[in-house]
Amino acid sequence: MIKSELVHRIATANTHLYERAVENVVSAIFDEITNAMVRGDRVELRGFGVFSTKVRQARTARNPRTGATVPVRQKALPFFKAGKEMYGRLNPV
Repeated sequence: MIKSELVHRIATANTHLYERAVENVVSAIFDEITNAMVRGDRVELRGFGVFSTKVRQARTARNPRTGATVPVRQKALPFFKAGKEMYGRLNPV
C-alpha cells in the first residue's frame, strides 16, 4: 500500500472528512515521525510498533572489483520493531 491508497481508504471509511484533509493529517503524522527520528528520539505507537534509529559506526571497507580500501562514513538507519499486538495479528496461534 502506498500513501495515496492509505489516504483514499481513510477518506472512504470516514465520509464526513475531505480527502485533502485526510492527506494533510497523514502527511503531518509521517513528518512528525521523521522529525523525531532525525532528533534521535524514538516514536512508540502502542499496539503498532516502535520507530527508532540505529547508528552504524564508520569503518573501512574494500572495493570488491579493485581490492582497494574505501572509507565508509557513520550512518543513521531507520529501524522499526513491530508491537506485540501487531505481531500477534500477523502470527496467530
